Amino acid sequence: INAEYGTPLRMEDFECFSLRCRNGVVELLDQRALPDTETWLDASTPTRTYELIHSLAVRGAPMIGVAAAACLAAYAAHAADADELCKAADLLESARPTAVNLRYCCERVRRAARAGQSDAASVSRVALSLMRREVEMCDAMATHGEQLVQPGEGVLTVCNTGALATPGCGTALGVIRKAHAAGKKIHVYVCETRPLLQGGRLTTYELSREGIPYTLITDSMAATLMRQGKVQRVLAGADRIAVNGDFANKIGTYSLAVLAKHHGIPFHGVAPVSTIDGGCPNGDAIPIEQRAAAEVRGVRDYRWAPSDAPAFNPAFDVTPMELVTSHILDTGVYDAAAVATLADGFASLIGAEEKRE
Repeated sequence: INAEYGTPLRMEDFECFSLRCRNGVVELLDQRALPDTETWLDASTPTRTYELIHSLAVRGAPMIGVAAAACLAAYAAHAADADELCKAADLLESARPTAVNLRYCCERVRRAARAGQSDAASVSRVALSLMRREVEMCDAMATHGEQLVQPGEGVLTVCNTGALATPGCGTALGVIRKAHAAGKKIHVYVCETRPLLQGGRLTTYELSREGIPYTLITDSMAATLMRQGKVQRVLAGADRIAVNGDFANKIGTYSLAVLAKHHGIPFHGVAPVSTIDGGCPNGDAIPIEQRAAAEVRGVRDYRWAPSDAPAFNPAFDVTPMELVTSHILDTGVYDAAAVATLADGFASLIGAEEKRE
Protein backbone atom coordinates (compact mmCIF):
# COMPACT_ATOMS: atom_id res chain seq x y z
CA ILE A 1 0.00 0.00 0.00
CA ASN A 2 1.19 3.48 -0.86
CA ALA A 3 1.99 4.88 2.59
CA GLU A 4 0.43 8.26 1.91
CA TYR A 5 -2.56 7.64 -0.33
CA GLY A 6 -3.12 3.90 0.04
CA THR A 7 -3.25 2.26 -3.38
CA PRO A 8 -5.92 -0.43 -2.87
CA LEU A 9 -4.84 -4.08 -2.90
CA ARG A 10 -8.05 -6.04 -2.31
CA MET A 11 -11.67 -5.32 -1.63
CA GLU A 12 -11.56 -6.72 1.87
CA ASP A 13 -8.83 -4.31 2.94
CA PHE A 14 -7.94 -1.10 1.11
CA GLU A 15 -7.50 2.51 2.09
CA CYS A 16 -7.19 5.72 0.09
CA PHE A 17 -6.99 9.19 1.56
CA SER A 18 -10.79 9.54 1.74
CA LEU A 19 -12.13 6.06 0.90
CA ARG A 20 -11.50 2.74 2.61
CA CYS A 21 -12.91 -0.74 3.12
CA ARG A 22 -12.43 -2.64 6.36
CA ASN A 23 -13.97 -6.05 7.01
CA GLY A 24 -16.28 -5.59 4.03
CA VAL A 25 -17.54 -2.18 5.20
CA VAL A 26 -16.95 0.69 2.77
CA GLU A 27 -16.36 4.03 4.48
CA LEU A 28 -15.97 7.59 3.19
CA LEU A 29 -14.28 10.54 4.87
CA ASP A 30 -16.98 13.17 5.42
CA GLN A 31 -15.64 16.13 3.46
CA ARG A 32 -18.44 18.37 4.71
CA ALA A 33 -16.85 18.32 8.17
CA LEU A 34 -13.34 19.24 7.01
CA PRO A 35 -10.99 20.87 7.80
CA ASP A 36 -11.76 20.71 11.52
CA THR A 37 -13.16 17.20 11.95
CA GLU A 38 -12.21 13.88 10.34
CA THR A 39 -15.23 11.60 10.43
CA TRP A 40 -15.66 8.33 8.51
CA LEU A 41 -19.15 7.36 7.32
CA ASP A 42 -20.54 3.95 6.33
CA ALA A 43 -21.12 3.81 2.56
CA SER A 44 -21.89 0.11 2.10
CA THR A 45 -25.45 0.46 0.78
CA PRO A 46 -26.55 2.15 -2.48
CA THR A 47 -29.16 4.35 -0.80
CA ARG A 48 -26.70 5.62 1.78
CA THR A 49 -23.96 6.19 -0.78
CA TYR A 50 -26.38 8.05 -3.06
CA GLU A 51 -27.11 10.42 -0.16
CA LEU A 52 -23.40 10.91 0.58
CA ILE A 53 -22.56 11.66 -3.05
CA HIS A 54 -25.52 14.00 -3.56
CA SER A 55 -24.85 15.89 -0.32
CA LEU A 56 -21.12 16.25 -1.18
CA ALA A 57 -19.92 14.22 1.79
CA VAL A 58 -17.78 12.69 -0.95
CA ARG A 59 -16.96 14.72 -4.07
CA GLY A 60 -14.52 15.03 -6.91
CA ALA A 61 -15.34 13.37 -10.23
CA PRO A 62 -12.84 10.47 -10.00
CA MET A 63 -13.57 9.84 -6.32
CA ILE A 64 -17.35 9.62 -6.60
CA GLY A 65 -16.95 7.16 -9.46
CA VAL A 66 -14.72 4.75 -7.54
CA ALA A 67 -16.75 5.25 -4.36
CA ALA A 68 -19.84 4.12 -6.24
CA ALA A 69 -17.98 1.09 -7.60
CA ALA A 70 -16.76 0.16 -4.10
CA CYS A 71 -20.28 0.50 -2.73
CA LEU A 72 -21.63 -1.78 -5.47
CA ALA A 73 -18.97 -4.37 -4.66
CA ALA A 74 -20.02 -4.32 -1.01
CA TYR A 75 -23.67 -4.54 -2.09
CA ALA A 76 -22.90 -7.56 -4.29
CA ALA A 77 -21.42 -9.30 -1.25
CA HIS A 78 -24.85 -9.18 0.36
CA ALA A 79 -26.45 -11.42 -2.29
CA ALA A 80 -27.64 -8.71 -4.69
CA ASP A 81 -28.45 -10.35 -8.04
CA ALA A 82 -27.61 -8.86 -11.46
CA ASP A 83 -30.89 -6.93 -11.80
CA GLU A 84 -30.61 -5.47 -8.30
CA LEU A 85 -27.00 -4.53 -8.93
CA CYS A 86 -27.87 -2.73 -12.17
CA LYS A 87 -30.72 -0.85 -10.46
CA ALA A 88 -28.34 0.18 -7.68
CA ALA A 89 -25.84 1.39 -10.27
CA ASP A 90 -28.61 3.43 -11.94
CA LEU A 91 -29.47 5.03 -8.61
CA LEU A 92 -25.86 5.96 -7.83
CA GLU A 93 -25.29 7.37 -11.31
CA SER A 94 -28.24 9.74 -10.85
CA ALA A 95 -26.69 11.32 -7.73
CA ARG A 96 -24.55 13.79 -9.75
CA PRO A 97 -25.50 14.23 -13.44
CA THR A 98 -22.50 16.25 -14.66
CA ALA A 99 -19.50 14.17 -13.53
CA VAL A 100 -19.02 11.58 -16.27
CA ASN A 101 -16.63 9.46 -14.15
CA LEU A 102 -19.60 8.38 -12.05
CA ARG A 103 -21.44 7.15 -15.12
CA TYR A 104 -18.28 5.46 -16.40
CA CYS A 105 -17.72 3.47 -13.20
CA CYS A 106 -21.38 2.50 -12.81
CA GLU A 107 -21.44 1.32 -16.42
CA ARG A 108 -18.37 -0.86 -15.83
CA VAL A 109 -20.24 -2.61 -13.00
CA ARG A 110 -23.43 -2.91 -15.07
CA ARG A 111 -21.43 -4.42 -17.93
CA ALA A 112 -19.97 -7.04 -15.60
CA ALA A 113 -23.41 -7.84 -14.18
CA ARG A 114 -24.94 -8.28 -17.64
CA ALA A 115 -22.08 -10.63 -18.50
CA GLY A 116 -23.01 -12.87 -15.58
CA GLN A 117 -20.37 -11.46 -13.24
CA SER A 118 -22.51 -9.97 -10.51
CA ASP A 119 -20.93 -11.96 -7.67
CA ALA A 120 -18.97 -10.11 -5.01
CA ALA A 121 -15.57 -11.32 -6.19
CA SER A 122 -16.16 -10.18 -9.77
CA VAL A 123 -17.54 -6.77 -8.83
CA SER A 124 -14.70 -6.31 -6.34
CA ARG A 125 -12.21 -6.95 -9.15
CA VAL A 126 -13.93 -4.28 -11.26
CA ALA A 127 -13.91 -1.77 -8.40
CA LEU A 128 -10.26 -2.38 -7.55
CA SER A 129 -9.29 -2.20 -11.21
CA LEU A 130 -10.99 1.19 -11.51
CA MET A 131 -9.24 2.48 -8.39
CA ARG A 132 -5.82 1.27 -9.45
CA ARG A 133 -6.29 2.78 -12.88
CA GLU A 134 -7.29 6.16 -11.42
CA VAL A 135 -4.16 6.12 -9.23
CA GLU A 136 -2.02 5.41 -12.30
CA MET A 137 -3.70 8.20 -14.25
CA CYS A 138 -3.16 10.67 -11.40
CA ASP A 139 0.54 9.86 -11.38
CA ALA A 140 0.77 10.27 -15.16
CA MET A 141 -1.08 13.62 -15.12
CA ALA A 142 1.20 14.90 -12.37
CA THR A 143 4.28 13.93 -14.38
CA HIS A 144 3.05 15.57 -17.59
CA GLY A 145 1.86 18.72 -15.83
CA GLU A 146 4.92 19.22 -13.65
CA GLN A 147 7.03 19.59 -16.79
CA LEU A 148 5.02 22.68 -17.75
CA VAL A 149 5.36 24.42 -14.39
CA GLN A 150 8.38 26.74 -14.17
CA PRO A 151 10.42 27.43 -11.02
CA GLY A 152 9.02 30.18 -8.82
CA GLU A 153 5.62 30.37 -10.50
CA GLY A 154 2.47 31.56 -8.81
CA VAL A 155 -0.15 28.92 -9.59
CA LEU A 156 -3.85 29.64 -9.14
CA THR A 157 -6.33 26.81 -8.67
CA VAL A 158 -10.04 26.43 -7.98
CA CYS A 159 -12.15 23.95 -5.98
CA ASN A 160 -10.39 20.85 -4.66
CA THR A 161 -8.62 18.47 -7.02
CA GLY A 162 -6.30 16.49 -4.75
CA ALA A 163 -6.29 13.26 -2.80
CA LEU A 164 -9.75 14.05 -1.42
CA ALA A 165 -11.14 14.20 -4.96
CA THR A 166 -9.34 11.16 -6.40
CA PRO A 167 -7.97 7.81 -5.21
CA GLY A 168 -4.45 9.06 -6.03
CA CYS A 169 -2.41 12.23 -5.72
CA GLY A 170 -4.98 14.34 -7.55
CA THR A 171 -5.52 16.05 -10.90
CA ALA A 172 -4.66 19.77 -10.84
CA LEU A 173 -3.46 19.47 -7.24
CA GLY A 174 -1.44 16.42 -8.22
CA VAL A 175 0.50 18.59 -10.68
CA ILE A 176 1.04 21.16 -7.93
CA ARG A 177 2.16 18.46 -5.50
CA LYS A 178 4.63 17.08 -8.05
CA ALA A 179 6.04 20.54 -8.86
CA HIS A 180 6.55 21.24 -5.17
CA ALA A 181 8.28 17.90 -4.66
CA ALA A 182 10.57 18.74 -7.58
CA GLY A 183 11.80 21.79 -5.65
CA LYS A 184 10.30 24.37 -7.99
CA LYS A 185 9.41 26.71 -5.11
CA ILE A 186 5.93 27.50 -6.42
CA HIS A 187 3.30 29.46 -4.51
CA VAL A 188 -0.34 28.41 -4.78
CA TYR A 189 -3.26 30.84 -4.82
CA VAL A 190 -6.40 29.01 -3.72
CA CYS A 191 -9.80 30.34 -4.77
CA GLU A 192 -12.22 29.75 -1.89
CA THR A 193 -14.77 28.44 -4.43
CA ARG A 194 -18.20 29.70 -3.55
CA PRO A 195 -20.79 28.66 -2.66
CA LEU A 196 -19.56 25.55 -0.80
CA LEU A 197 -15.95 26.63 -0.24
CA GLN A 198 -14.20 23.48 -1.44
CA GLY A 199 -11.04 25.48 -2.07
CA GLY A 200 -11.14 27.28 1.26
CA ARG A 201 -11.95 24.16 3.29
CA LEU A 202 -10.38 21.27 1.39
CA THR A 203 -7.51 22.46 -0.80
CA THR A 204 -6.04 24.48 2.06
CA TYR A 205 -6.40 21.37 4.24
CA GLU A 206 -4.36 19.29 1.80
CA LEU A 207 -1.74 21.96 1.14
CA SER A 208 -1.29 22.60 4.86
CA ARG A 209 -0.73 18.90 5.53
CA GLU A 210 2.04 18.81 2.94
CA GLY A 211 3.70 22.12 3.70
CA ILE A 212 3.07 23.59 0.26
CA PRO A 213 3.08 27.42 0.41
CA TYR A 214 -0.31 28.93 -0.41
CA THR A 215 -2.52 31.97 -0.04
CA LEU A 216 -6.30 31.70 0.23
CA ILE A 217 -8.32 34.27 -1.74
CA THR A 218 -11.96 34.99 -2.40
CA ASP A 219 -13.00 34.13 -5.95
CA SER A 220 -13.38 37.81 -6.85
CA MET A 221 -9.72 38.54 -6.06
CA ALA A 222 -8.28 36.48 -8.94
CA ALA A 223 -8.30 39.32 -11.47
CA THR A 224 -6.39 41.64 -9.13
CA LEU A 225 -3.72 38.99 -8.52
CA MET A 226 -3.34 38.47 -12.26
CA ARG A 227 -3.07 42.19 -12.93
CA GLN A 228 -0.37 42.45 -10.25
CA GLY A 229 1.64 39.72 -11.99
CA LYS A 230 1.43 37.24 -9.13
CA VAL A 231 -0.17 34.43 -11.16
CA GLN A 232 1.80 32.73 -13.94
CA ARG A 233 -0.40 29.67 -14.47
CA VAL A 234 -3.94 28.45 -13.77
CA LEU A 235 -4.67 24.76 -13.14
CA ALA A 236 -8.24 23.47 -12.90
CA GLY A 237 -9.81 20.05 -12.69
CA ALA A 238 -12.65 18.80 -14.89
CA ASP A 239 -15.88 16.91 -14.33
CA ARG A 240 -16.67 16.24 -18.00
CA ILE A 241 -14.69 16.90 -21.16
CA ALA A 242 -16.47 17.05 -24.52
CA VAL A 243 -15.02 15.61 -27.71
CA ASN A 244 -13.93 19.06 -28.92
CA GLY A 245 -12.13 19.93 -25.65
CA ASP A 246 -14.82 22.10 -24.03
CA PHE A 247 -15.12 21.07 -20.40
CA ALA A 248 -17.31 21.42 -17.35
CA ASN A 249 -15.81 22.15 -13.97
CA LYS A 250 -16.76 23.83 -10.71
CA ILE A 251 -18.69 27.06 -11.15
CA GLY A 252 -16.25 29.95 -11.51
CA THR A 253 -13.75 28.07 -13.70
CA TYR A 254 -15.05 29.76 -16.86
CA SER A 255 -14.51 33.17 -15.26
CA LEU A 256 -10.90 32.26 -14.46
CA ALA A 257 -10.34 31.13 -18.05
CA VAL A 258 -11.62 34.46 -19.38
CA LEU A 259 -9.39 36.36 -16.95
CA ALA A 260 -6.36 34.23 -17.81
CA LYS A 261 -6.90 34.81 -21.53
CA HIS A 262 -7.10 38.58 -21.00
CA HIS A 263 -3.89 38.61 -18.98
CA GLY A 264 -1.98 36.20 -21.23
CA ILE A 265 -1.69 33.51 -18.54
CA PRO A 266 -1.60 29.79 -19.46
CA PHE A 267 -4.79 28.02 -18.42
CA HIS A 268 -4.93 24.21 -18.18
CA GLY A 269 -7.61 21.65 -17.49
CA VAL A 270 -6.22 18.57 -15.71
CA ALA A 271 -8.19 15.33 -15.81
CA PRO A 272 -7.94 11.59 -16.51
CA VAL A 273 -9.18 10.10 -19.76
CA SER A 274 -12.11 8.68 -17.76
CA THR A 275 -13.47 12.25 -17.63
CA ILE A 276 -13.94 12.40 -21.41
CA ASP A 277 -17.48 11.85 -22.67
CA GLY A 278 -17.06 10.30 -26.11
CA GLY A 279 -20.74 10.90 -26.87
CA CYS A 280 -20.68 14.60 -26.02
CA PRO A 281 -19.73 16.72 -29.07
CA ASN A 282 -19.23 20.05 -27.29
CA GLY A 283 -19.85 22.02 -24.11
CA ASP A 284 -23.43 22.88 -25.03
CA ALA A 285 -24.33 19.19 -24.68
CA ILE A 286 -23.00 18.85 -21.12
CA PRO A 287 -25.81 18.63 -18.52
CA ILE A 288 -25.28 21.09 -15.68
CA GLU A 289 -26.43 20.14 -12.21
CA GLN A 290 -28.59 22.75 -10.46
CA ARG A 291 -28.32 22.71 -6.69
CA ALA A 292 -30.44 24.07 -3.85
CA ALA A 293 -30.88 27.81 -3.38
CA ALA A 294 -30.03 27.43 0.32
CA GLU A 295 -26.37 26.87 -0.61
CA VAL A 296 -26.21 30.42 -1.97
CA ARG A 297 -28.18 32.03 0.85
CA GLY A 298 -25.63 31.01 3.47
CA VAL A 299 -23.18 28.36 4.54
CA ARG A 300 -23.81 25.45 6.91
CA ASP A 301 -25.97 26.81 9.75
CA TYR A 302 -25.35 30.49 9.00
CA ARG A 303 -27.67 32.33 6.61
CA TRP A 304 -27.00 35.89 5.37
CA ALA A 305 -29.84 36.26 2.85
CA PRO A 306 -33.61 36.16 3.41
CA SER A 307 -34.78 32.57 3.70
CA ASP A 308 -36.90 32.95 0.56
CA ALA A 309 -34.39 34.92 -1.54
CA PRO A 310 -34.43 33.66 -5.15
CA ALA A 311 -31.03 32.19 -6.07
CA PHE A 312 -29.27 30.79 -9.13
CA ASN A 313 -27.00 27.87 -8.23
CA PRO A 314 -25.46 25.83 -11.06
CA ALA A 315 -22.78 23.52 -9.65
CA PHE A 316 -20.65 23.78 -12.80
CA ASP A 317 -19.92 25.99 -15.76
CA VAL A 318 -18.44 25.18 -19.17
CA THR A 319 -15.12 26.52 -20.43
CA PRO A 320 -14.72 26.48 -24.24
CA MET A 321 -11.57 24.97 -25.74
CA GLU A 322 -10.66 28.35 -27.28
CA LEU A 323 -9.80 29.59 -23.76
CA VAL A 324 -7.76 26.51 -22.83
CA THR A 325 -3.99 26.61 -23.38
CA SER A 326 -3.89 22.84 -23.10
CA HIS A 327 -5.52 19.88 -21.40
CA ILE A 328 -3.19 17.83 -19.22
CA LEU A 329 -4.40 14.23 -19.40
CA ASP A 330 -2.78 11.00 -18.30
CA THR A 331 -2.04 10.30 -21.97
CA GLY A 332 -0.25 13.59 -22.57
CA VAL A 333 -0.73 17.33 -23.08
CA TYR A 334 -3.20 18.47 -25.74
CA ASP A 335 -3.64 21.99 -27.08
CA ALA A 336 -6.34 22.88 -29.60
CA ALA A 337 -4.12 21.90 -32.54
CA ALA A 338 -3.41 18.49 -30.98
CA VAL A 339 -7.11 17.84 -30.39
CA ALA A 340 -7.82 18.75 -34.01
CA THR A 341 -5.37 16.10 -35.24
CA LEU A 342 -7.20 13.29 -33.43
CA ALA A 343 -9.50 11.37 -35.77
CA ASP A 344 -12.54 11.77 -33.52
CA GLY A 345 -11.27 14.48 -31.19
CA PHE A 346 -11.00 13.36 -27.59
CA ALA A 347 -13.37 10.48 -28.35
CA SER A 348 -10.33 8.71 -29.80
CA LEU A 349 -8.71 8.68 -26.36
CA ILE A 350 -11.67 7.26 -24.49
CA GLY A 351 -11.96 4.59 -27.16
CA ALA A 352 -8.34 3.60 -26.54
CA GLU A 353 -8.97 3.48 -22.79
CA GLU A 354 -11.95 1.15 -23.26
CA LYS A 355 -9.85 -1.18 -25.42
CA ARG A 356 -7.28 -1.26 -22.62
CA GLU A 357 -9.93 -2.73 -20.32
